[in-house]
This record gives sequence, C-alpha cells and structure tokens, in this order.
Amino acid sequence: MASSIQQVEGDESVVLRVTHSNLKTFASDIRFSLHLTVEAVKDKLWKKCGTSVNSMHLQLYDDARNKIADLSDHSKPLAFYSPLDGFRLHVVDLDPSSVTSGGWLEDTSLVEKYTISEEAYNKRPDTFRKYKEKFTSQNTATAEAKIPDDCMGDLSADIKVGSRCEVEPGAKRGVVKFVGRAESLGPGFWVGVQYDEPLGKHDGMVKGVHYFECPPSHGGMVRPEKVKVGDYPERDPFEEDEYESS
Repeated sequence: MASSIQQVEGDESVVLRVTHSNLKTFASDIRFSLHLTVEAVKDKLWKKCGTSVNSMHLQLYDDARNKIADLSDHSKPLAFYSPLDGFRLHVVDLDPSSVTSGGWLEDTSLVEKYTISEEAYNKRPDTFRKYKEKFTSQNTATAEAKIPDDCMGDLSADIKVGSRCEVEPGAKRGVVKFVGRAESLGPGFWVGVQYDEPLGKHDGMVKGVHYFECPPSHGGMVRPEKVKVGDYPERDPFEEDEYESS
C-alpha cells in the first residue's frame, strides 16, 4: 500500500486505454485521477460508453496485454492497482439487455428506419421539399421579372429556321428548327436546334410544349447569343482520324 500512496503523491493522474466488451470499435485514451475510487472511475466511464455502474466490471491490463487485476472493490482508489500510462482498462458489460449489446450503437443497419409514403410526405406543409419549391418559384419569378419580354429579339432576327449553325459551349453543329418566344422556358427569345449528333436533351418538346420535331436526344433550346449561323456543314466522323494518322 505504501508504494501506491507514493505513486499518488508523485503522479496525480494516469492515461489509460479504455476498451469495451460489446463495443468493438470503442477505444479511447482517458485520463484518470489516481485518487478516484473504482466506483468513481465507473461513474466516469458510463457517461462515455453507456454501461451502467452496477453492470460494469473493470479489468486492468498492462501494455503487454497481461491481465493485472480485476477492479472489483468499489472503495479502493485507482492508485491501489498501480496503473501506468498506456495500460488498458477493459469494461465488461454484465447486463445482457444493455444498450451496448447487439451492436445497436455501432451498426446503424440494425436500427429500424422511419419511413413515410410519398403521398403522406407530399401532404405535409412544412417539409424541405415544400420549402425548396417555394424558394425556387420565388427566385424564378424574381429573375423573370428582370428579363424583358423582347430579350435578345435583336439577335434572333438574324437567325432563320433551316439555317446551319454552331452552338456554344462545345461547338455543337446542327440546324435551326425554331426561333421565337418560349414561355415555358422564360421571357425573351429562344432558338431551337436539331443537333447533328445526339448531344441534346429532348426531341423538340420542352415542359410539355412541342416547339419543333427532331430525333430523341438531338434537340436543344438555347438563347440566341449561344448560336452562330453560317457555313457549318456536318462534321465527317473520320476527318479527325485521317488528320491524326497523316
């Protein structure tokens, strides 16, 4: 006992590696005062690992994994067992119905998830989806209010249906199929393009409105500023290969 008292006087605390019988991923370095009784040590640990004081049994191991002692006397101070920095304090949960048993605290797949049907979710007035829809509609309305109805009308005047064109970004080539207003897309003028390759997003129908007809995935609706009309013939798919091989 004299040696233990000298340790308390010379070093007031110790850092122990704490592990748990039920929590395989739990491992924490915790500093303990050597003045703490075993009961006080348990009280400190239950707040960190969830095992109640009455259901907790403590085992002390040295840094070579040798078992030093069972800390079974609640009244004895931690210094009585002469622990050193780096020793392991293992928590054994004796309660079969403990919250730590069964892996519930570590494996979230074991936890029953709350689910709600799409219909029930849509009926709720305070969901994130409702907020997002409201926020988006307000911002869209604000943005459209700033765009005049004749926006880019001057640019679209020089773009004729049937003209060959090139669209940025990407220098996509195709044929102009539509020029005019498209209320479903927003104020101002728009240009509908049938691309030579399947680089589009639709077949000429946007938001339920058919502005022109073209093969699936060949259609695009863009602002006039993105379109250049002129001598833009269809690209030869073998042209680049021939150039590289020459």
